[in-house]
Parts: sequence; C-alpha cells; structure tokens
Amino acid sequence: MFGGIDEVDWASLRHAYGPADDVPEMLRGLASADPAERETALDGMYGAVHHQGDVYDSTLACIPFLLELVANPALQDRGGIVELLTSIGGIDLDGDDELDPEDEEFVYAANYAMAASAVTAGADVFLGLVGAEDRGVRLAVPLALATLHDDPALVLGLLRERLGTGPRSEPDAEVRFTWVEAAGRIALRHRSLAPEVVEWLSGLTRVPYSAGLRLAALAQLARCAPDALPADVVPGVTGLLRELRAGPVAPPPPAERPSTPTLVGRLRELHEADTAGRGAPWTADLLRTLHSGLGDRVDDRIALLADQLCSPDWGQRIDAVRMSSGLLGTWRGAYEELVGLIGEQLADPEPRLADAAAATLEELFGLAAPAADALADRVAADPGAWVREWASGPPSLGSAISALARAGDRRAVPVLARALERDEAPHDLGYALGHLGAAAAPLAPALRRRLGETELDDRLYDRAGPLLYGLAALRAAEAVPEVLRVLRGAPEYRREWVIESVLRALTAFGPAAREAIPDLRMLLRDCGSDAGFGAGVYFDPGTGFGSGSGSGSSASLAARTAGALWAIEGDAGAVLPVLRTALGASDSGARRTAATALGSLGAAGADAAPALRELLRAAEPWTRVDAAIALLRVTGDPERAWPVLHAAWEEMPYTRVQTAECLAGLKTDAAQLLLRGELASVRRHNAIDGGYGSHDIFTDEKLLALCRQALTREGPKA
Repeated sequence: MFGGIDEVDWASLRHAYGPADDVPEMLRGLASADPAERETALDGMYGAVHHQGDVYDSTLACIPFLLELVANPALQDRGGIVELLTSIGGIDLDGDDELDPEDEEFVYAANYAMAASAVTAGADVFLGLVGAEDRGVRLAVPLALATLHDDPALVLGLLRERLGTGPRSEPDAEVRFTWVEAAGRIALRHRSLAPEVVEWLSGLTRVPYSAGLRLAALAQLARCAPDALPADVVPGVTGLLRELRAGPVAPPPPAERPSTPTLVGRLRELHEADTAGRGAPWTADLLRTLHSGLGDRVDDRIALLADQLCSPDWGQRIDAVRMSSGLLGTWRGAYEELVGLIGEQLADPEPRLADAAAATLEELFGLAAPAADALADRVAADPGAWVREWASGPPSLGSAISALARAGDRRAVPVLARALERDEAPHDLGYALGHLGAAAAPLAPALRRRLGETELDDRLYDRAGPLLYGLAALRAAEAVPEVLRVLRGAPEYRREWVIESVLRALTAFGPAAREAIPDLRMLLRDCGSDAGFGAGVYFDPGTGFGSGSGSGSSASLAARTAGALWAIEGDAGAVLPVLRTALGASDSGARRTAATALGSLGAAGADAAPALRELLRAAEPWTRVDAAIALLRVTGDPERAWPVLHAAWEEMPYTRVQTAECLAGLKTDAAQLLLRGELASVRRHNAIDGGYGSHDIFTDEKLLALCRQALTREGPKA
C-alpha cells in the first residue's frame, strides 16, 4: 500500500492549518491495527484535510490513497473512509463552476470539481464492497454509489437486487434501509430516472415488505416526490410504527472501542449513548426524512407527532420531541395539543426524554402555556435542576424553570427568588423577568441588592448586565442609586458595554430616574473627550459636536445617552443637536443608534427629518431601515419611508418586527396587504434551513401579534 506516497511533496501542499506534511502520517494511521489510532487519523482527515467540507490541494492528493485503503479487505473501519470519500467527491457546486477565473472562489470551486471527478473515476471500487463482511462498509457503500458512480442505472439495478429475495440480497435490515435512501438520492440527482425510482418506491410501501422497509420507502417518497405520497400517509405511518413496536428490532451491539480525545470519537460515543436501550433507533432518521418531505403539511405532521408522543416506546417519544422542535421552529400552526403532549413527557422516568422535553419547551416562550402545569410540577419535583452548573462559565437556569418563566407563569417567581439567594446567581435570570411582567415585581429588591453588592471589577459586565436587564424589565426605578453606582465605577474593561446596559435601564425607568440627569449630562461631555470613548469630538449643548467627525464609539454612546436623557426629562432641545450630529457620524452603528433614539422623540424630533431622509440612501441596508422607521415616527408621513420599509420587508426578513411596530395604525392599502400576507404565511419569517436561534419562535410570534395589532388599531388614513 501507499505506493508513491513519499514522492508527493506534501510540504508544498496545504490543508486547513497550513502545510500538509502531516498528511502521510494520517493516511498510514487509517491503516493501523490500533482502533484508537484509526479513529484519530480519521478525525485528522475531517479536521484538517476536509475541514468543514472544504477541498484543498492536499485533499486531492489523498484521493488515490483513500481509494486504495477502501479496496483492501484486510483493513478495518473502511466504512468511515467510504463516508469520507463520499463527502469529498459528492459536493454540489450549485453553479460555482460558472465563476470568473479571477474570482477568489474559483480555486475552491475548481477543487470541488476535480475532487468529484477523481472520486467518480475510482467509484468502481465501491461495487466490490456491496457484499463486504464488514457491516459498517455495507452501510456506507449504497450512498457512495448513488452519489459518485457515473452509471446510476447500473446502481439502480444493483439496488433492486440487494433488496430482492435472491442469493445476493442484503440480510441486514438497516443496510436495506440505506439502499432505499440511495434510491431517493438517485432520483434527486438524476431526474431522468426519477419516475422509475418513484414507481419502485411506491411498490415498496405495500406488503409483503417489512414495516421498516415500507417506512423507509415512504420517507424517500416524501423526500423526492411528495406528491406521490398516499393520501392516508399519516395513518399509514402510525400503523407501521405500531407494527415496529410489536416486534422490536434490536440493533447489533456496537463493538467495544477505546475512547479517543477526538471529535469523531465523541460523536460516536454520543450516538451510542443515545441509542442505548432502544429497539429500533433507525426509525428516527426515517421519520426525520419523512417530516422534512412533508414540509408545510403542518396538520399532518402534528397528527404524526401526536401519535408518536402517545407511544409506549420512550424511544419513539424522544424522537417525536426532537422533531417537534424542528416543526415548531419552522412552521406556524395550532400547536396546543402537541405542546401539551410534550409537557406530559416531563414526568417520564427516562431522564433523556424528560430533559429533551424541557429543552424543547424552553424555546417556545408563550407557546409553552399548554404545558405550564406540567412544567410547574417538574420544577417542584426536582429542585436540584433549578440551576445548571458548568465546568467553565457561570451557572444558568435549568430548562424547566426557564421555560416556565418564559411562558409568563407566575409560579416561576418563588423559584427565581431562591436562585437569587445563591452566592452566584444564574447569569440568565434577569433576562427571564421580562416575560413575567408585573408578577416578577417582588424580585426587584433582591435584584437591587445584588447589583449594589456587585464588585466593580473586570467581571462587572458579566455580573451586572443581567441584573440591569431585569431591573429595566421591571421598570424598577427605585434602583437608580445602585445603577448610578455601576455607571460611576465601571472599569475600563468593557466599560462601554456596561454603560450601554446602564443607559438601557435608565431609559426604561423614564422620568422616575431624574436623579441620573447630572450623570448623563456629564457622560455627554465625556463622549467628546479622550476619556475612554474616542478622540477628536467635542460636544457643546448649544452647537453639538465640533469639527471632528468623531469615532463611532463616542458618537454611538452620545446618541444612546441622549436617548436616555429624552426618556427621563423630555427636553427635545437638549438632545436634538447630539442626535442630528450623530446621524452624520462615519460609523453606521452610531447612525443607527441616533435614528432609533430620534424615533422615540416622535413629532418632537421633526427637525431631524431632513437628515433622516438623507440616510434613506445610505449604503448599509440596516441604516436605511432604521432611518425610515424614525422618519415615519417623527413625521407621520409614509411617503418617503414606505418604499424603503417595503423593500426591506421582502429582502431582509429580520427587519419585519421593527417595521411592524411602526406600522400600527398606518392605513395604506399597501401596508395592510403586507401585514395580511404575513399573517397568511405558514412559514416563520426567520426560519433558515439548517440553522436556528434560541429566540426565533418568540420573535416570530411577536411579529404575528404586531401584525394583528396593526390591522385592528385605528389610525389616520394616508
């Protein structure tokens, strides 16, 4: 093996971390007799040579040696190498082959194309592995052939043979499912073969095939031809799941392996732990594929998940909880029954299931209300889970109490009060209070005391930030002395972050924070000095900033300070010069901050309208949006602002919440149409395939509430 490996000038090649002179050692490690060394080598290949899916010149140089390794029957763990080759050679270029050769992305696209060509040229090696004794190889080969072989019709014929009843049929149930998945991949990659594949998959969904195989076929139909699914797909799938529960298929026990300090090893161990004790863990992948194919058929998906959540098999229920999270985060719907069923899992003795249910409910905020009683019971039954400790970093609230607080349930308040008594309070406690409203008011004295005891050292922002947020949410103006102590004593480290948190709290307190006015005026003067906020700017209450353009930091802070002053004393003449000047700052962040502050002035900020109109032509799109919102608020005239807001609504979905907030009462036909269209959409406005944020559901539900409010509120007709 490895003929010619030393002839390659590896040091001249590159991978993710520099020269590739360590690659020969990785390749030889893949052939080691030591399983720990093989796993470490595979981890190195993914970590450096194929880092995050990238293809380097060293990746291309590895392909002949990887194909040689795969073909050697004496080696173990070849399935992992087959998967590596499938990933290297199976990248979809998505049109990158049309890039300009001068574009810096052209080299990467060219590498992907060469990798696909090289692996495809050697893909016949996979044909000889179809009947390999190594189950891991047989699990990996079907997708490799479907992805890489240049004769998909040949692969399709082989697929039929492996799923038949003859002597060359595949005996292992899970490997058979992988062949079905390979058929779906062929249909997606080779459209001319799609009708044949769809017809064959449809045939598999009927008896006499096993329940698992029929479920796999339905999942692939949903993936590549959802219109071909039978009308009764949900009752059909639930029936198959019941068949599987009646005759559970025990997975083969994983071979014992030494633990390795690698990502590949950690993922393997997590998978083994997750599937331990489960009869048919592979149903999770099949059902995920089915749900993905069902897409916006929300009612069907809810019905399917509800049936799973009522299963006596805790494994099917934990899968349903996790899939519910994906459904809830992507699509809008009537989820009361589903959420209630998720709540019932909190009492299950299987800790993995109860923990998964709590984590899912934590992301739902107000939508978790149907599970509030179950959450309260869980919190009461397990005080030890109120706070989570971490090996590094501060403690945080446990999922169940966090979910209860985010749902706005007052039963969370006594528990949060106990958490505030700890030597180190959970770092996210203050952020949960905004969802509890007036029910959390009894916590204000404890928050105030904790803030007053917080040391004014380099950890001030981490410790005081959540407390300030909580006090702001409660409008606890009695804490002004403690808030000013933080403002006056903030250290240089993260000083501006601390001050921004202070300003946010004082703004929320409003006129009740008059005691802070002298400090805020002094802060405005400091913004133009060298006292930690930038140089070249001088602020005079009569003229605004001087001739210097000012750093973005000082201009932004000045605008925030002016906004706080306006909220407290309501003197537009005192803050307008600052805000108008900040609108002309070189930093887009400062301009956006100033525009937001001006919007809070309403009609009192009308003198800044010309400067806001200028910003409607800014290069940075978020600046245009903030300026348009502010212009609408200070003038009440949508003529200039509406085109910017309308365009951003379509092109930048994350602007919709801010826009909807300012559209309340705007009775233009175009605005009404936009709001009604949003309410009619079934997909969440911030849903991104392959990614999500912890507050996505909350933000989208807020958008829906704002749209309803804007449509029902009376306002002037434009």
